Amino acid sequence: MQLLSRVIPAALLVLVAAVWAGDFQKGWQAYSSGDYETALAEWQELADAGDANACYGLGLMYGNGFGVDMNDDLALQYYTCAAEQGHAEAQNSLGVMHQNGWGVPQSDEAALEWFRLAAEQGVVGAQMALGRYYAMDFLESYDPVAAYKWFGLAGALGDLDGDAKKEFIASRMTPEEIAAGDTLVAEWVEAHPVLFADR
Repeated sequence: MQLLSRVIPAALLVLVAAVWAGDFQKGWQAYSSGDYETALAEWQELADAGDANACYGLGLMYGNGFGVDMNDDLALQYYTCAAEQGHAEAQNSLGVMHQNGWGVPQSDEAALEWFRLAAEQGVVGAQMALGRYYAMDFLESYDPVAAYKWFGLAGALGDLDGDAKKEFIASRMTPEEIAAGDTLVAEWVEAHPVLFADR
């Protein structure tokens, strides 16, 4: 009897998850086609329940004013809900908000923390942001090897600007620094085979 009571809730959770997944997809299709009213209707209940994808979707809507009044406080709330659950694109969006001071005090430190989390999951925009940060030779944080690594990874994941910026920074590096950067790129690629499976 006890086994049955554990199986039924598990089955219900699978069913609910399947329904939620469908609702998120319906909302995403609506969002992608500009039907923000439907997207909001599909995502609000899911986001209120803490669904990371729905939270990210509402963050996009409130952060950009798509179908709702632009509201940095709500964008921050929803992005944070998703980001704290490991949602890479939400982490990148929080990096952008902190970098620009949108809805939060401007903070390079906070931006870098979120960009690092997103970059480690393969978000090219976050990798480019880190590359730019380390490439600024007028800052104490200047680290051409780190910049080379992040630009190189963005390029390896298909960003043409990443390739161009990697070549530019390489023109200002020693052969030893370039070798160190190549090693970092190779190690990261080896540690993230899923991201490069189709490349």
